[in-house]
Amino acid sequence: MKGDDRSIRQYTELYDDHRHEVEAGSPAAMNAARRRARAALDDLELPRKGDDGYAETVLRAMFSTDYGVNVTRLPFRADVAGAFRCGVPNVSTLTGVMANDVFGPSEGLLKRLPEGVTVCTLRQAAERMPEVLERYYDTMTPADNAAVALNTLLAQDGVLVYFSRNSVCDKAIQLVNILGGVTVPLLSMRRFLVVMEAGASGRLLMCDHTASGTEAKMASDTVVEVNMGPGSHLELYDVQESCRGTERYAQLCVRQAADSSLLVNMTCLSCGLTRNDINVELNGEGAECRLYGMTAASAGQRPDNSTLVVHNAPHCHSDQLFKYVADGDARCSFEGLIRVQEGAHHTEAYQSNRNILSGAEARMHTRPHLEIYCDDVKCSHGAATGQLNADALFYMRTRGIPEAEARTMLMQAFMADVIDTIALVPLRDRIRHLSEMRLGGTAAGECSECAAAQ
Repeated sequence: MKGDDRSIRQYTELYDDHRHEVEAGSPAAMNAARRRARAALDDLELPRKGDDGYAETVLRAMFSTDYGVNVTRLPFRADVAGAFRCGVPNVSTLTGVMANDVFGPSEGLLKRLPEGVTVCTLRQAAERMPEVLERYYDTMTPADNAAVALNTLLAQDGVLVYFSRNSVCDKAIQLVNILGGVTVPLLSMRRFLVVMEAGASGRLLMCDHTASGTEAKMASDTVVEVNMGPGSHLELYDVQESCRGTERYAQLCVRQAADSSLLVNMTCLSCGLTRNDINVELNGEGAECRLYGMTAASAGQRPDNSTLVVHNAPHCHSDQLFKYVADGDARCSFEGLIRVQEGAHHTEAYQSNRNILSGAEARMHTRPHLEIYCDDVKCSHGAATGQLNADALFYMRTRGIPEAEARTMLMQAFMADVIDTIALVPLRDRIRHLSEMRLGGTAAGECSECAAAQ
């Protein structure tokens, strides 16, 4: 029955009991959205396994754990920012760290942002540019998504990345998300708002990690809203290296105006249970969206990517390519939907999912599909799942290449076209190196190996 989901009720009851503490330090725009979410949650429930779009991931089970929420904003004992200086060799990034759900910008971030670009907390945004928060916060999220509504209900702060009209940031803005520093189960509510005014251009790198030595069960509920004005350009890179005990739900919602261009590249090198929802609306003529993802999954890992690209305007283009390599008893999933609405003539939209099962117990669920409600469009979708090419493997072994090395080389070649979509060259080289390690059976690498951010 709707509204009788215990995994939701434990958090709505938490809010009802601590409403004053939750709302005390949050801006008015967040609290107004929070009250709408509270009312909506009485009629929402989290999906079960097997519900439409959730063939493998059980969000109800994820949120049913008796997680704590940092309602009173207690400080964390771990020096997470100092332990994880997650830079990319040969690239200078402007870095901020989200330790569980508390944001701390680096000194370099605050001093080196170009004119017209702002990175601050949502509380600070309410003081400096309240009109931005009031206009865009919680305007792009789906109204019927219970996990998003829970985030809106309990998130007390977040991060605003704002690009003013025609502003350009040549350096990548890097947001490092760290789970750790606690001894009890904790659910972190993370909220990001990215606003790009007309003609703005920038790069955003988001990295998810679990702190070394973290024994408590950790989970994150992350919502990223992106509004792209006419002619704006954004590259968004998402890198996940989390431990198997970590659970993650992430929702990326993007709204694109005319002639805007979006590139999203998602790399999952290690994870526990993770569900990524990507929703993109192409609302202006000439908008372009490119979504790419690669996932390496092994024993006990449960990666799940779901995409929805809605073409609302004519002469728009979208392209999707997601690849998985699954080993051990990994359970992987991809579902993608392209929807072309009435009037969106001359749409070009393509979607492809390709997968390799390198272990006998590994499983892959895939479901790409199209909904087209107008004529004069070019659209395609497809999926393929198989094993490594036995002939290629045999040929490489006859040339003296050990089997393990040959398998790694073939898997690396399989992922190459996704890695090559990373326009930031030093990041591309780093991901290529980390993926080679991961596919070769070694740890993908720790943040401490990275150069300190400038």
